[in-house]
Amino acid sequence: MVISSGRPTMVDVAADAGVSLKTVSRVVNRISTVDPEMAERVYESIRKLGFRRNDVAASLRSGTETRTIGLITADLSNTFYSTLSSAIAAVARERGFHVIISSSEENDELERSTVLDLCQRRVSGLIVVPTSSDHSYLRAEVELGIPVVFVDRPGIGLEADAILVDNRGGASDAVAGLIARAHTRIGLLLDALDIFTMRERLAGAQKAMETAGLTFDDDIVSFTSHSPDDAVSALAGMLDLPDPPTAVLCGNNRSTIGAVEEIWRRSADVEVVGFDDFEMSRLLPQAVTIVDYDTEALGIASAERLFDRIAGDTSHPRQVLLPTRLVSRGGRWPVAPKNA
Repeated sequence: MVISSGRPTMVDVAADAGVSLKTVSRVVNRISTVDPEMAERVYESIRKLGFRRNDVAASLRSGTETRTIGLITADLSNTFYSTLSSAIAAVARERGFHVIISSSEENDELERSTVLDLCQRRVSGLIVVPTSSDHSYLRAEVELGIPVVFVDRPGIGLEADAILVDNRGGASDAVAGLIARAHTRIGLLLDALDIFTMRERLAGAQKAMETAGLTFDDDIVSFTSHSPDDAVSALAGMLDLPDPPTAVLCGNNRSTIGAVEEIWRRSADVEVVGFDDFEMSRLLPQAVTIVDYDTEALGIASAERLFDRIAGDTSHPRQVLLPTRLVSRGGRWPVAPKNA
């Protein structure tokens, strides 16, 4: 077989797979009526030859590029994702690109349908905060030229770049600090464990407890604290126990808000450590410790990695881990002067 000069084209793929050019075009454009066995032959040739869909952008896009990237977050109601999105959009603007932002709402099927819809719109690349437990559905899109970067959580079933935070180390440091301040009854307010960051934060907390010869009491552990109201409800149950927690680790900024609300309402003596800083944390009525990291840096790093891929970087996918730090927030409300 003779490969045409330059990078491989659909003609080369058709010749290698032993199918018509029309069949290759239908596979490339994800037409569902192609015979699965024939489609797999085409994908095998695409992998072997290193064909990329962007090579035929002129014919597929009528001579114009979308200069658009897709961003799929997990929960737009969380300020973490708005900060992340803003940082990514800023990098895209510098390069003359637009960003289409959507949210999976932690729903596997919604993530999949949204991602594939963006691929159909021929975005130049994707940044995904993954929710699904299997991202192999994206393999064909990556092989056809759409680069993918995962952020905050790694993808599963697909080799791709991932820009993450050291959640495990941050949780370990936070709980070790509580233990150093003589806490042994430490409660946990975490979101569901099918979320990668929650599993990592739990593992870090457990490591610190094990190092100190301690274990968590199941009665003061919750894996349902997605929203402030969820955290209020979970912590209320813990504080009503005969032996309530003296400290609590919150898995995200929204559960931190709920925990402080319930503790403040009861005037309870409970120390709070939470993940993910937020704008109003300095105005919390109670002093809290936050496991902080640079969310803007997370967004910038993921966007820059994606644009490296769009520019032609074909190096092996890598995982980048950004550090965390403990910061003090809240508990500094000034006392209003009398007769004010």
